[in-house]
Amino acid sequence: MSESDTIALFAEGTFEEQVQDLVNYIVRGLSDESRTTAIKPFQELFITRSGRTPLNKDAERKKKVISMVIAETKTLGQGSEREIEGFFNLLISHVLTLFTDTSSAKGQIEPLIAVITSSASESSVIKYRILSNIFNALPRQSPIRLQVYNALFSLATSNKELDTIQVNKSTVDRWLSEWDVSPDEKGTFLKSLAIAFEQAGDATTSYSYLFSRLEVLPDGSSEAEQAAIDVIIAALRLPTVFDLNKLLKTSRLEIVKDRPLFALLRIIAQGDLKDYKQWESGNQQVLSKSGLDAAAVEKKIRFLTLATLASDYVGKEISYSKIASTIQVPESDVELWVINAVRSNLLAGKLSQLTQTFCVTRSITRAFQKPDWKLLEEKLSSWRTNLIGVLEVVESARKSAQPAPTGPPVHGDLAKEAPAST
Repeated sequence: MSESDTIALFAEGTFEEQVQDLVNYIVRGLSDESRTTAIKPFQELFITRSGRTPLNKDAERKKKVISMVIAETKTLGQGSEREIEGFFNLLISHVLTLFTDTSSAKGQIEPLIAVITSSASESSVIKYRILSNIFNALPRQSPIRLQVYNALFSLATSNKELDTIQVNKSTVDRWLSEWDVSPDEKGTFLKSLAIAFEQAGDATTSYSYLFSRLEVLPDGSSEAEQAAIDVIIAALRLPTVFDLNKLLKTSRLEIVKDRPLFALLRIIAQGDLKDYKQWESGNQQVLSKSGLDAAAVEKKIRFLTLATLASDYVGKEISYSKIASTIQVPESDVELWVINAVRSNLLAGKLSQLTQTFCVTRSITRAFQKPDWKLLEEKLSSWRTNLIGVLEVVESARKSAQPAPTGPPVHGDLAKEAPAST
């Protein structure tokens, strides 16, 4: 959410004059009799009787007046969008000036949020602007910001207008680091974001918020276990998420380490198709209860098994028959599986229908373990030996190309013809 320009349409004049403008806006459209009745309680509060503190210096009386204005604010009012925005800007300004502690300010702002979000309006733009103005007027650390943004986000979600508020992960992370709210409140907020983006068809962004939710919830939270299960299911379901080791290494998953889904996550991250088949034989109900498509999960492990095979053949060729037997598909389907794996950025290379081989030029490494370090050491050692050999050949060729000397060099005056002897 960008910092909006706030418009204080009624900002000039004394406190009493500003309140009068606010009240006049509220009663606009009422009959003369109803207007008189509505204004009377405010007029009585404006009167400073003998021995009392003037209104401009009486903080408690000011609070009472503003509370009464809020209590009488039932709708957005009958005015232009500019007038509506100005009314709420001025009202919030007085709330934040007078109600300095969080609890009392929250008690005044909550009913205004309810009015803004529930009021009938042909356009939601004015609601977005008012809520954005309230959000930006609050101190960065204020926990009320969470409540205001929840209302704004809920409004955008119900109207299917998520793009309007331009929420992004980096901004959300910054807000969560600033807001003075509990870890459980942060977790609830992140879950609402994940659900909204899932419903909007953006499962990848939804997964990122589920992952953040897992990280912010403390171990003792009642939501911690469910958060771990939710993020595992999302990771297994997403066809574009292949690097699962970051999730697997998260200490927050310890709480579900004995659950079948955790075992499945480990297999998808580090195992192969054979391991998955063995797990699936005894856990078919786990997949259905978790809402996971067994065919989609199997497709993912086939891709990753292919990537693991390819990582052992970088710079070499793999036969179609080898690929087919490894991922358990007909040889006639090998090219399609390889092409889709390349499209998923898991590997790269060149297919040859003539030789029925796939020449691997690049492949992801799913988990860099001790054997992988050893293999890397062997490759570097081999490259070093080869480079030394190339340098020796180049040096030998350079020496061979130099012409052999024909005699001692002649310099300076020695190059001149010697005078004839007499």
